[in-house]
Amino acid sequence: MSNTSSEPRLTIHLNPASGVPFYRQIIEGIERAVHSGGLKPGDKLPTIRSLAIELKMNPNTIAKAYGELESRGVVTTQVGSGTYVAEGVGSRLESQDLAGRIEEIVERCLRDLAALGVPRQDVCGLFEKKE
Repeated sequence: MSNTSSEPRLTIHLNPASGVPFYRQIIEGIERAVHSGGLKPGDKLPTIRSLAIELKMNPNTIAKAYGELESRGVVTTQVGSGTYVAEGVGSRLESQDLAGRIEEIVERCLRDLAALGVPRQDVCGLFEKKE
């Protein structure tokens, strides 16, 4: 993994009216930058603190986004050094985009069912009845 001396400029536009949580918008912005080539494997991401200051938000929100990106294999964190775009990430993003869309559908479904008063433990049974 290359350790570049300067961080590439990362521009993330947040839309408070979209209904999408900010951490998800950050994830999508970073994935979009990787997919478009704006961020390349080995590029260093801004620190949690610096991105939180730039976006005027709680550092925990940035940490949550970075943690999700790491669990997806998009970035890797080197303690004491920083967070970097993972090697070979471009080929993995397409399949992870699908996984992300599925996750969003499931989350929306769970919210809708909860709003109808369906207990979470009954959800699997509802899907099994439809098979």
